Amino acid sequence: MSLNLAENKVLILYVLNLTDREFKQDDLFKIITSINNMNYFYFKQVLTDLIDSNLVGNYTKEEEQVVKITSQGKDAYILTKDVLPGIMKLKADNIFAKEFSSIEEESSVIAEFVPKNENEYVINCKIVENNETVFSVKTFAGSRDRAKRIVDNWKQNATEIYPQILNLLLQDSNNQKEDIS
Repeated sequence: MSLNLAENKVLILYVLNLTDREFKQDDLFKIITSINNMNYFYFKQVLTDLIDSNLVGNYTKEEEQVVKITSQGKDAYILTKDVLPGIMKLKADNIFAKEFSSIEEESSVIAEFVPKNENEYVINCKIVENNETVFSVKTFAGSRDRAKRIVDNWKQNATEIYPQILNLLLQDSNNQKEDIS
């Protein structure tokens, strides 16, 4: 199902208006395509139009491009919300609730590696709560395999690793540790 340009702009404003938080562009794309089968390039074109019109703000947060509806965007949404069919709003509400919780879970434990050169990889492991990084550790690996193992291990076991690291950091010089559990 293909909506016209105005409906697609209002759809993006509608979804962004459902919450006060910002979205990574890829997360917003995931939600929008779940509601309306839109290809990535068309989505980027519509989003760029909204950004250029100052209806959506675009900025970098922790090395990621994020978007958020502006006050002008909220005003524009209020004026144009009737363009979006009721069935599309209902579908957006249902999908948003499901996708938003999935995105929230995904974004709470983050791990990635970037090649520095052929034999060195920079690994960044983070825990994010309420859009704020509460823990971050950056390390290096000498092979892609080791970097991938570290990333996979963090994604699967961060809830056990994080308290262990904190306990180690809280140990005083007499090896007495303060249990954070």
